[in-house]
Amino acid sequence: MGVVLMFGGQMPVIKVGRMAGQFAKPRSDSFEEKDGVKLPSYRGDNVNGDSFDEKSRIPDPNRMIQAYTQSVSTLNILRAFATGGYAAMQRVNQWNLDFTVHSEQGDRYRELAHRVDEAMGFMAAAGLTIDHPIMTTTPFWTSHECLLLPYEQALTREDSTSGLYYDCSAHMVWVGERTRQLDGAHVEFLRGVANPLGIKVSDKMDPSQLVKLIEILNPHNKPGRITIISRMGADNTRVKLPHLIRAVRGAGQIVTWVSDPMHGNTIKAPVGLKTRSFDAIRAEVTAFFDVHEQEGSYPGGVHLEMTGQNVTECVGGSRTITYNDLSSRYHTHCDPRLNASQSLELAFIIAERLRKGRLRRGITSASNTGGFVI
Repeated sequence: MGVVLMFGGQMPVIKVGRMAGQFAKPRSDSFEEKDGVKLPSYRGDNVNGDSFDEKSRIPDPNRMIQAYTQSVSTLNILRAFATGGYAAMQRVNQWNLDFTVHSEQGDRYRELAHRVDEAMGFMAAAGLTIDHPIMTTTPFWTSHECLLLPYEQALTREDSTSGLYYDCSAHMVWVGERTRQLDGAHVEFLRGVANPLGIKVSDKMDPSQLVKLIEILNPHNKPGRITIISRMGADNTRVKLPHLIRAVRGAGQIVTWVSDPMHGNTIKAPVGLKTRSFDAIRAEVTAFFDVHEQEGSYPGGVHLEMTGQNVTECVGGSRTITYNDLSSRYHTHCDPRLNASQSLELAFIIAERLRKGRLRRGITSASNTGGFVI
């Protein structure tokens, strides 16, 4: 997806994965009830188990140790892939896309990969080195919601060279819809760490409250410190997001705007499984770009939940998944994810919007733009 966006959109792409630590799950209700049995809610593997029985739902602090060791293993795998040659641009045709074979998205990706190969060949023929680290490795950052404070506090360290504190559980941490109270513990904790921070906002966010929250978390208005991640559905994006953009701009605050088109579009299918509609996800991304074009601001990124596995968890897409298909390969324990084909399809749509936006603003080289976050 990074290659599709970078080559198709002609701008740098910053890759941030919500992985290696997302083991706490925010819940609206403290209890779940099935067939007359009421048990505490599943709050993520950091806290308790998802099996619907009394023993699994008892909070166990040893789970935080297990989550930590699992996170270390995941980070080591990420480092190996990102720096060990697998991510080299020369391998763009070799990356595993088994389940996009015989699909429109697979064909489009192979065409793009062929164009990248041609560009690499031209660079080599012109004497431009393709062995530079930027061509053979890829920077990859991690992120998750700062939800379970005992876990986050235990991994917070002071940088001896600067005296600043960093939450070392991830590069970027965010505050969620349920934990962004101005006088709350989560905001107080995040105020004290120097990590880049995200703020999840829904259509319930009051513009003046957002300005106050940014003031608390970024009092010196440092560029790159705050990313606002909107999640409100396509219709609300067109109505509510402009007011948030105007309030933040009016306060002179420097932020990055990112769209999360997944969480505002979760529905329950007739078969009883949670799902998301690809059309609804695409509509929210389109609304996000349209609003920023209308407001004269910059769409800075997109937050997606996806997997390379050939799952059937979100309905729609060019290889149409229906409600009847959901149960065939539904593997998630939490939220439904886009599969490889749907993710690539969305990447091509976003790349086209990025390219059009650059042309509209008269941007002719990648050095003139800060990049796009995925």
